[in-house]
Amino acid sequence: MECSDRVIMRKNLNYKTLTGIWCALQIPFNQNESIDYSCLGEELSFLTSTTVEGIYSCGTAGEFYNLDESEFDLIHELMASHCHQSGFSFQIGASHMSPLISMDRIMRTKSLHPDAYQIILPDWMRVNENEQASFIERMAEVAYPIPLVLYNPGHAKTLLTPRDFKRLSEVTNQLIGIKVGAGGAEWYHEIRELDADLSVFVPGHRLATGVNEGVASGSYANVACISPDGAHQWYEIILEDMEEGLRIEKVIFQFFEQYIMPYAKAGYSDAALDKLLSMIGGRISMGTKVRWPYQSISEKDATALRKEAKRMLPGFFNLH
Repeated sequence: MECSDRVIMRKNLNYKTLTGIWCALQIPFNQNESIDYSCLGEELSFLTSTTVEGIYSCGTAGEFYNLDESEFDLIHELMASHCHQSGFSFQIGASHMSPLISMDRIMRTKSLHPDAYQIILPDWMRVNENEQASFIERMAEVAYPIPLVLYNPGHAKTLLTPRDFKRLSEVTNQLIGIKVGAGGAEWYHEIRELDADLSVFVPGHRLATGVNEGVASGSYANVACISPDGAHQWYEIILEDMEEGLRIEKVIFQFFEQYIMPYAKAGYSDAALDKLLSMIGGRISMGTKVRWPYQSISEKDATALRKEAKRMLPGFFNLH
């Protein structure tokens, strides 16, 4: 796999420069479960025109666990083409439950010159400390010299502690960042005490708290699903006026608790929630469909919630 477009050189990412708001590339599906590549191209054109630091593919919002390998390749050829033409930073999500497939995804896409790869630990059986280190080491060798970001959400089969992140960061300096669910005051204290050479990315709706705790460098932001520019504007407010940033976070959390979490409690997947947020924002005509067998949230629900989002979060809609 090669990128035929002109490659615009960007500053190499490391644990110090990996910061800010990165927005997920979501996958639009037709009713027959095929990928709508035309709509995907529209989404890429839109995202690469925003103010976020970059975009990333094949996280939970990108439904990485439900794509075949030919689809994976086509998605990333299209993504790399748009990003290289515009000089936009991008990370490829090479995650898969199988470490062999994850490794092969990296080998097939290195010629696309992503700024980083996102990976998860093998996720059928728990992996012990030796297996974790072996996995990170091998993935770094395959990806070299492209850096890695470890995605360890709260529902991961092997849930890592701050000390685990520190230990794995010492396996290779190619591991530059982590994407985590974060925790309470004790979790933040442990992260600060370890002082690992890692960029820590926390959930989007808790970004102000993470920055205020002196830990978060940014977020692969769920709130960016509503508005990439709105999420980035909020990030800038956090850096300039923490009190205001925390006030906005409180309202965002209230919106999530009142209007989004009921769907999670009803059993809808995180990917379905992210599609809902995107349609609430109205950024493109993607719809809310997630791929079978997962259940999609009604588009009518998203349209109704847009009114409430505009009322509670005007800064994500009324942009200059």
